[in-house]
Amino acid sequence: MEDFWVFGYGSLIWRPGFDYEERAKARLAGYHRSLCVHSYVHRGTPERPGLVFGLDRGGSCVGMAFRVDSALRQQTLDYLRARELVTNVYREIVLPVRMADGRQIRAVTYVVDRGHAQYAGKVDAAQAARIVSNGHGQSGPNVDYVKSAHEHIAAMGLKDRWLQDVVSRL
Repeated sequence: MEDFWVFGYGSLIWRPGFDYEERAKARLAGYHRSLCVHSYVHRGTPERPGLVFGLDRGGSCVGMAFRVDSALRQQTLDYLRARELVTNVYREIVLPVRMADGRQIRAVTYVVDRGHAQYAGKVDAAQAARIVSNGHGQSGPNVDYVKSAHEHIAAMGLKDRWLQDVVSRL
C-alpha cells in the first residue's frame, strides 16, 4: 500500500495524537498558517470564542509531515476527523507537500472553509491578543495554545513577526 502522510501546521506539530513512522519538516504551497478560526470547542465557546490556526489561501506554510503505517490509516483518519472536524470549519483534502529533503509527497491536510461562520479572516495582532486572552475551551486556555504554537514554530527555525506580536501582547 502507498505511504499515508498527514501535514500538521498548528497543534499537530507538537501533539499529533497518533502513531507515526516518520516526522519531518515540510512545506505546503498555496496556503499559509493563520489565526483565522474562531474556536467554539477546544479553545473557546460560542459565547467567548478563542482563535486557533487554520490554513488559509495564499503563500506557503512550513509545518511537519507525518508518515503513518498504512495499517493505521483508517484509525488515524478517524482520530483526525474527530479532532479537526468537530464543527466542520476545516475541509479535509489531500495536497502536495515538499519535504525538507526534497521529496514530494501527498498529505492529508485540513484547510479552513472561508464560508464557515467560524472563519475569522484576517485579524490584527491587538484584536487577536484580546480574543486569545479571553478564550478557554475543552482543551484549555487559548493563551496556552498560542504560546505553545509560537514556541514550537520558533523551535523549527521559523520567524513569524505577526504571531510574535500577538504573543508579546498576551
